[in-house]
Amino acid sequence: MTDVLAAFEAAKGFMPLAEGLALHAAAKEAASLGLPLLEVGTYCGRSTLLLAEAAAGGGTVAVTVDHHRGSEEQQPGWEYHDPSLVDPATGRMDTLPTFRRTLHAAGLEDQVIAIVGRSPLVAKVWRQPLGLVFIDGGHTDEHASADYAGWAPLLAEGGLLVIHDVFPDPADGGQAPYRVHQRALRSGVFTEVAVEGSLRVLRREPGDFPA
Repeated sequence: MTDVLAAFEAAKGFMPLAEGLALHAAAKEAASLGLPLLEVGTYCGRSTLLLAEAAAGGGTVAVTVDHHRGSEEQQPGWEYHDPSLVDPATGRMDTLPTFRRTLHAAGLEDQVIAIVGRSPLVAKVWRQPLGLVFIDGGHTDEHASADYAGWAPLLAEGGLLVIHDVFPDPADGGQAPYRVHQRALRSGVFTEVAVEGSLRVLRREPGDFPA
């Protein structure tokens, strides 16, 4: 685990270590179900490393879904834009090569299935139940809501829904992940089991998922 934490801290990304440790703990618990652990929003693979290490320990795999063109706040002129991630051939963001290097450096390429595509489209064709869904993709209401609607119903009973960048106070950050978090709690099928910084962990309880 020490090597993975070192790789996590060396990788490009925004998740603090304390939240990463909470994500890893949730992933280890969910991996015991023997089902895939799925992440929406890969970026450069910082959090993927933690899911992959936990998945390997539980005999399953980590799946990460991203179009790799960057979310809204990572585009030119925005706060989280990184010019080094722009493909000079297209002039567009392309985090895929950096993500692949992140996995290679950590020796975790064989533990990860990387899907390049838009989350709602991938969710439409995904059929296998999941042990964990980690929502950390686009932070607009449109994108965060679509990620929840597409993937949360695929969680197995006892599986964990993890939501990043949940800020109850609008002064601290965008509200779309917070609204998804509240929607999950109102659904009647999720119970919150852990909080660390802006990270929320909820367990999928028995019962039908609301339409």
